[in-house]
Amino acid sequence: MRLSSKIYWDLLATLAGILYTLSFAPFDYAYLALIALVLVFASWQHATPLQALSRGYFFGLAAFGLGISWVYVSIHDFGGIDAVSSSFLTMLCVAFWAIFPALAAYLSVKIRLINPRLNVISIVPVVWVLVEYLRGYWVLNGFPWLQVSYSQLETPLAGYIPILGAYGSSFIVALTAVLLISLVQVKKHRGLMIAMLLGLWLTGAGLKTINWTTALGEPIRVSLIQGNVSQDQKWRPENLPNTLNFYKTMTEAHWDSKVIVWPETAIPAYLSEVNDWYLQPLSLSAKEHGSDLIVSLPLRDDDRHERYNAVMTLGKDTATYKKIHLLPFGEYLPWQPVSGFILDSLGLSLGHFTPGAIDQTLLKAGGYAFITSICYEDVFANATVQNLIDAAYLVNVTNDGWFGHSIEPHQHLQMARMRAMETGRYLLRATNTGVTAIVAPDGRIIQQAPSFEATVLTGEIIPMTGVTPFTRLGDQAVIVLLALGLCGVLVLGRRR
Repeated sequence: MRLSSKIYWDLLATLAGILYTLSFAPFDYAYLALIALVLVFASWQHATPLQALSRGYFFGLAAFGLGISWVYVSIHDFGGIDAVSSSFLTMLCVAFWAIFPALAAYLSVKIRLINPRLNVISIVPVVWVLVEYLRGYWVLNGFPWLQVSYSQLETPLAGYIPILGAYGSSFIVALTAVLLISLVQVKKHRGLMIAMLLGLWLTGAGLKTINWTTALGEPIRVSLIQGNVSQDQKWRPENLPNTLNFYKTMTEAHWDSKVIVWPETAIPAYLSEVNDWYLQPLSLSAKEHGSDLIVSLPLRDDDRHERYNAVMTLGKDTATYKKIHLLPFGEYLPWQPVSGFILDSLGLSLGHFTPGAIDQTLLKAGGYAFITSICYEDVFANATVQNLIDAAYLVNVTNDGWFGHSIEPHQHLQMARMRAMETGRYLLRATNTGVTAIVAPDGRIIQQAPSFEATVLTGEIIPMTGVTPFTRLGDQAVIVLLALGLCGVLVLGRRR
């Protein structure tokens, strides 16, 4: 039986979604992202708006169905929810995020109808990135997972990252896919297409050789402590003494490091409960040994009935950073009261945290200021580049223990590496369990601790100075330029 053209393209779009996810960590078949975009973009080319919508949705279901399958692990294995309810919530999550590639497909075809002189393919790169930006920054506080540029950290296209950032680099990837489609379809201008492809990739390769930032001082010895405390044990009061003793013992064995970093909420107790008898003696010891200690714990303001996810520095410079970009459904509850009713009926108990102020003073450790990010704040470039000119390195503390042996910790590290590349700074990434690593300014993983082990990763970083072009421009400049270009297309189309 011969497949109809419609079913053929639907199946091809679904296959493209699977290939797309395989281009990201931990699979890392980077060039599958290009093949996936070629297939799915081609499936929209001669489609009606509704056909394009469905193909974009099939693509999204396949991509997110595989790519964020770890949602089930978090809800079922660590949230204590039964398999049926966990499966339902995971499918709901996948179905929601699949809307965005469907939206990109629909808008691309609709814009072509406004200006019939345009080919759908010529519009797609701009629309694709604008929809990625909508998903990555604005919907539910932002969810930039599976953004195509993250799959290209090892390819020549990574050279564009210090200039254009994640979204601008996504445009370059999408443009490459469009040029490949045109190379097959447009015989008349194949030489031009080949020249443009070579130009894009050779330029990217050349840009990768540029050092945008320079050393500010001598190398600093650092130690990152990975506690590997299981989620089902971490917050039990009877386990608190053992947890605190572990981190104290590991820290005291590494006072020869200038900077020692603990992972997110390494201390499962409020500051007021451990400050006098535990943290202050540690701070004094750090100062005596010429070290600075970076710890993480929750803070509580009883007068205002507010709670914060926070990082503190102990030693010579004592200060606090409060997490700004909170995790939806984990640290705050959007879409209330509907979401609250659904989650209460499933027996899910969530944290209710308050975001910290945007204009917080940079923390200092090892004699240098650094940019702090907690958990998934490291997937947002705007949180990293703010005040970067005064920072010599990056620190991220996280806890990917909620996701077990799934693919999420590897994806999360891949996204964190992008921040090092955008800023030209070393990144210290301390996790409770996940992937603890030291990342170079060019995104290379210098050292990485084994996952699911209680261990300490010790190495050296170099404080850096200077800024990349992206640091000056930010994501907003790229998005504004793309949006203006799209508006120009729409205006010209209406006039004609």
